[in-house]
Amino acid sequence: MNVRAQIDSIIEKTLVLIMSFMVVNVLWQVFSRYILANPSSFTDELARYLMIWVGVLGAAYVAGKGNHVAITYFSEKLNPVNLKRVQIIINLTILSFAILGMFIGGVRLVYITLVLEQLSPALKIPLGVVYAVIPLSGLLIIFYKVLDLKEQAQ
Repeated sequence: MNVRAQIDSIIEKTLVLIMSFMVVNVLWQVFSRYILANPSSFTDELARYLMIWVGVLGAAYVAGKGNHVAITYFSEKLNPVNLKRVQIIINLTILSFAILGMFIGGVRLVYITLVLEQLSPALKIPLGVVYAVIPLSGLLIIFYKVLDLKEQAQ
């Protein structure tokens, strides 16, 4: 199994684990609110943070699979040479955003929230931990897009 497939497998398992944990968390919230009449104080916040992780990490996974949202109307009308050029431009654009916006911006966000010692209200965990998914996903997208560009150059 190549490195890409191994990373895909790790991300898949991580996403399943996070989603499973989120389902249990929300079920506990519903049970504690409606059955016990004593809603849990942390479950809403935890569900929100787990949803952030699923969304951002899932976006990296989908970018790696090449299944992101695309408007293919125009690209389907291109000849193979021009289609390859457009795909390279798209991958370079995604790579640029992943480097500048997600990785560099994400690292700065995590650093600032850790330095300022910002904690989540209910869970009292550092918000830098919550935001760490942004540079992590940025690194994953960078990895995938570099591989895609390498394949397209051949």
